[in-house]
Amino acid sequence: MEVFEVGGAVRDSLLDRPITERDWVVVGSNPTELQELGYRQVGKDFPVFLHPQTGEEYALARTEKSVAPGYHGFSFDISAEVSLEQDLGRRDLTINAMARNRNGELVDPFGGQDDLKARVLRHTSEAFTEDPLRILRVARFAARFKELSFTIAAPTMALMHQMVEAGEADTVRPERVWQETEKALAEDRPDIYFETLRECGALAVVFPEIDALFGVPQPPRWHPEIDTGIHTLMCVRVAATLSTDIAVRFAALTHDLGKALTPASILPRHSGHEERSVKILDEFCTRLPVPRRHQELALAVARHHGVVHRADELRPGTVLKLIEAVDGIRRPERFEAMLTACEADARGRAGLEASDYPQRPRLRRALQAALDVDSKPLAETSQGPELGAAVRAARLAAIGEALQDQSP
Repeated sequence: MEVFEVGGAVRDSLLDRPITERDWVVVGSNPTELQELGYRQVGKDFPVFLHPQTGEEYALARTEKSVAPGYHGFSFDISAEVSLEQDLGRRDLTINAMARNRNGELVDPFGGQDDLKARVLRHTSEAFTEDPLRILRVARFAARFKELSFTIAAPTMALMHQMVEAGEADTVRPERVWQETEKALAEDRPDIYFETLRECGALAVVFPEIDALFGVPQPPRWHPEIDTGIHTLMCVRVAATLSTDIAVRFAALTHDLGKALTPASILPRHSGHEERSVKILDEFCTRLPVPRRHQELALAVARHHGVVHRADELRPGTVLKLIEAVDGIRRPERFEAMLTACEADARGRAGLEASDYPQRPRLRRALQAALDVDSKPLAETSQGPELGAAVRAARLAAIGEALQDQSP
């Protein structure tokens, strides 16, 4: 029985990146032996065991073969004869197919260390094609390592494109698509994930609503980048600099979906695209298991971003209606997140990435003024509907005063 550290921990240590978790492969053993040593088995598809002291995952070395479409369509061999090299050979990328023994010696049968130095994402073997989820995984790694100047090897990109052409991307289950996408949205450059999927043709398959935005023109006066798809990815990139909140980044990604359905007769204008965006977003979130919080914020941004952009023109009553529409009194954090996503929209334009967004502090002051209204004195003289009206009137007055404040 031999134990090797494998995968991301080995890769990240060579890149001098923080290691968040460690995974281990056990060669020359079997489930019974590990259980006798105190390891606790988890996982149903193939035996994975938790270390009795550290709780880290230990998997028996295995080979796998695709026998049917989908994530569960694999047969596994976990016999004690499976070698470390065979186990590493089933992994997606060479940089993820390295191991270390207990003495710290590197095992690198597929040239992962050379690819790390060359900053290349390269598939380990032709077995890559057996799992279409790897298309999304490569796109996610491209997003993670973009700032380190990693690129996808041309043969790997060609292979991904061939898989899409063969219909393999169609077989990835919605929950798996969302799992990879949620992880990608948390990366430093989430825009690269969608850009990579578009380059290999997968974006049209897994996210047709986003792919449809490319080639749709916008008025150059407001959008120097013109193309709605380009604008969308710029928004995602800016959102990643403004917030680590995945919900904010998702809202930036989906705020303009309705522009894909703008009648050709009114292009490049997009009158009414907000409500069209809401409808498409509803369908999007029905198809994919998007968390409720993400959905609610994205819907708020899709519906109201045009109003937020006009903050300096809004009357106090309109501002209060906006706050109420997104439940800002009870959930001020959602209102703040909406403002962040709207700022990403405003700055996600060519040449305007570093521009100020005074709408955000202006509406933030308005919300705070409304929150500061104390209803207790009003409750001494009013009750029921009259109290509600009195509180609303007080909030309206407070917002009016806040909007007159010119401080940042």
